[in-house]
Amino acid sequence: MPTVHAFECGPVATMCYLVCDAHSRTAYVVDAPYGCRDLVLREVLRSGCTLSHVLLTHTHWDHTADCADLSTTTGAKVVVHEADNYRLLDPMGHSLWPLPFDIDPVPNAALLHGDSGSVSLGEGRAPLQFIHTPGHTEGGVCFIDVASKRVFVGDTLFNGSVGRTDLPGGDAEQLFSKIRDLLFALDDDYEVFPGHGPTTTIGAERRTNPFVGELA
Repeated sequence: MPTVHAFECGPVATMCYLVCDAHSRTAYVVDAPYGCRDLVLREVLRSGCTLSHVLLTHTHWDHTADCADLSTTTGAKVVVHEADNYRLLDPMGHSLWPLPFDIDPVPNAALLHGDSGSVSLGEGRAPLQFIHTPGHTEGGVCFIDVASKRVFVGDTLFNGSVGRTDLPGGDAEQLFSKIRDLLFALDDDYEVFPGHGPTTTIGAERRTNPFVGELA
């Protein structure tokens, strides 16, 4: 089973997940917050893997600040949903508030389309599935590793909470329905890797989440 390395980075403690496959000697990253670049490169080198993809759950600045640098340094392909690509093209124009650092644009990302599909990780590796879960942003997605029973959810769902819906592109009703209809359709034992905070499971959130759980 591929190994997940979790790094908490940047001024708002955003999670970056590096997933290394010892069999294929390849790796991918889910989200690229400020300060993750050197941590990711060090672990990729130590593990003897090659970084092939940077997968973005959405394009708020705290999840994309090191994306361009990481992609340029390694040649990794950046993947984002088409509805969120506009922030990736002009990150400083959509940062919402002034930042003490600059974020470079990513002009050539591979775009995901539609409500669901797969992400090819290359020869010898099973593709990841993605589901479009707007509500935190217009193009928010969750990446599902079916074989390992893992789901990388960004800021769609948290341990005991859900993503903010009061920012541009947010929609609470839409977010809640996507979580209940799509994420909660996964088996209870799927491990959930959120964009902030500790991991959880689909079963725990279905039962106890105060916003979208069974008793909400």
